[in-house]
Amino acid sequence: MQESGENYLETILILRERNGTVRSIDIANQLGYAKPSVSRAVKLLEKNGLIVMEHNGELVLTEKGLDMANAIYERHKIISEFFVDILGVDKISADMDACRIEHVISETSFNKIKEFIKGRTNRPADSR
Repeated sequence: MQESGENYLETILILRERNGTVRSIDIANQLGYAKPSVSRAVKLLEKNGLIVMEHNGELVLTEKGLDMANAIYERHKIISEFFVDILGVDKISADMDACRIEHVISETSFNKIKEFIKGRTNRPADSR
C-alpha cells in the first residue's frame, strides 16, 4: 500500500478514537485535503476492502483495515517515542519525522527499535 493510503487508514483510526465516528469531511479537515481528493481515496480504500461506508456516510475500518491502521499507528508511536525519549528530539519534530519514516522503515529496523523501547520500559525503575 502506498504512503497516502496508510495515512488515510491511520487518520481514520485516530479520528474514530477521538470522535467515535468518522466521515470524509473529518478526514479532509484533519489532513487539510480537498473533499474530492478524500472521496477518491475513500473509494480506493473501499475497493481494497479496508473500509466500508455506512448509509449515513460514516467510514468504518474493516478487520483488515483496522489491523493495518493499528500496525501503522504503532510504528508512528514507537518511532516518535524513540526520537523523543532516547534522542531528545522535540515532540513536534518527532511526530513529523515518525509520520514519514513509519511508511518506509524496514520491518527489521522497526522491530529493533520496538525491542529497544519495550526493553527499556519493562525494566524496574531503579535500573534505568
